[in-house]
Amino acid sequence: MNNANTVRIGVPVRVERACDLSQAVARAALVADIIELRLDYLEPTELGEALRSLATFHCPRPLILTLRPAEEGGHRPLDMAERQAFWSLPEHTLGSNFVDIELDLLLGSASREPQLEQSLNWEHVICSYHNFAEVPADLETIYERMASTGARVLKIVVPTRDVTDCLPVFRLLERARREGHAMIAIAVGDAGLLTRILAPSRGAFLTFGSLNEAHQTAPGQISARELRDMYRVKSIDENTLVTGIIGCPIMHSVSPHMHNRAFAVRDTNAVYIPFEVHDAGEFVRRMVDPRSREMEWNLRGLSVTAPHKQAIMKHLNWIEPAAQKIGAVNTVVIEGDELHGYNTDAAAVLAPLLGVFDLQRARVAVIGAGGAARAVLWSVRQAGAQATVFARNIQRAAQTAGEFGMSCELLDDARFDRFDLVINTTPLGTRGQTEDQTPATVNQLRGARLVYDLVYNPRETRLMREARTAGCETINGLAMLVAQAAAQFKLWTGDEAPTEAMHQAAEQTLTEQRSDARG
Repeated sequence: MNNANTVRIGVPVRVERACDLSQAVARAALVADIIELRLDYLEPTELGEALRSLATFHCPRPLILTLRPAEEGGHRPLDMAERQAFWSLPEHTLGSNFVDIELDLLLGSASREPQLEQSLNWEHVICSYHNFAEVPADLETIYERMASTGARVLKIVVPTRDVTDCLPVFRLLERARREGHAMIAIAVGDAGLLTRILAPSRGAFLTFGSLNEAHQTAPGQISARELRDMYRVKSIDENTLVTGIIGCPIMHSVSPHMHNRAFAVRDTNAVYIPFEVHDAGEFVRRMVDPRSREMEWNLRGLSVTAPHKQAIMKHLNWIEPAAQKIGAVNTVVIEGDELHGYNTDAAAVLAPLLGVFDLQRARVAVIGAGGAARAVLWSVRQAGAQATVFARNIQRAAQTAGEFGMSCELLDDARFDRFDLVINTTPLGTRGQTEDQTPATVNQLRGARLVYDLVYNPRETRLMREARTAGCETINGLAMLVAQAAAQFKLWTGDEAPTEAMHQAAEQTLTEQRSDARG
């Protein structure tokens, strides 16, 4: 395992008034190894007082002083003259403070501003470059220009749309390590989370985490506590087994909380990370397949969720027979140079029904015709039930139903009073943009006995509320989520999963998310 002392978590502090600095720094010191003071968030009239206060209070952690201009992600506009004047002041050199100065300021004129040159302790300078619009084609050249400044630490921040956008960042980290440069390299945005978690194990000088969600200073910046406690970033090394979940969108997923808790309980050197993936084929080729990937990492396996459960199949070397029949894969295991596909949804979908509902000869309505629906259809057929597929796209419904010998109907015209069980396999109702939507209304659901919503976040969906109003019993998808995750854990590690701990982690996360949503 990695030596925790070599991994630094930096926490940015942003306040508007100088009098609030000491209290904010004290809070950050509880979770930070190094604290960044974002001076650009201060009211301009407070800047001088903030610098003077640094001499009067003791900080138990090293500081990074940052005055970021708006064009590089700062809080307010700052012209070149204002920035040069600030960094020429003697106050910022107090103690062992680091100073984060942008590349354009260090190299913006034909020769450095003499007073600025003389005032800087270059052993404490972080030369930074931030681009939130695109990953520059000349990123390597920018790195070389930064290395020429003489700064002790180089920092590059670029945006991401897809997890494959992280690859240039890891290439830079590898180059910096070879060439002996201390470096901070971050891909911002949800798709860049991989860099925040794995970069320290690749030699990064530090990784940044916020004090909490309300104090983020960059897109995709998770909290320092999550980095430390959930992802155990201080224990990650290059031997750590990497697993994760691919989907789009994916940051709402509870799976990282469950799997990382399981790894911690079993004391397994492994981590589970959400991967924002738009194109499953490109992701497999560039980051997963050992024969073609552009990054060397100890990737062991993947959970697969919408919209990739079917698309991933053509990129695998072997697929278990049940998953072949279902026509969807939700789990990938890397075995040597091969990618193996499994479906743990099929067995898991019945977990909440065992002992409470007899599927033999039951009449089941399945809403949806995607990968999850296929797993449900296979499972209920194996259990002796007869199902009807309901979808808004009748052609797709007919194709899916036909493969399993089932019938289909148009969802818009559906009435479920003739069914014992209604199962929603669509993502409608999931926390976020579709949270207020439902695939079926009170009037449609009246007469059904049990409504089973595979959506687990939130724990009570609009469909479940409609169903209870209609007099139906309800079940959400949490038990299925835990059951399929436990099967994945065993495929990746060979060990039995700590299912109770996984269930507790999921419950805790959903409770916290609900509290956050209520404000």
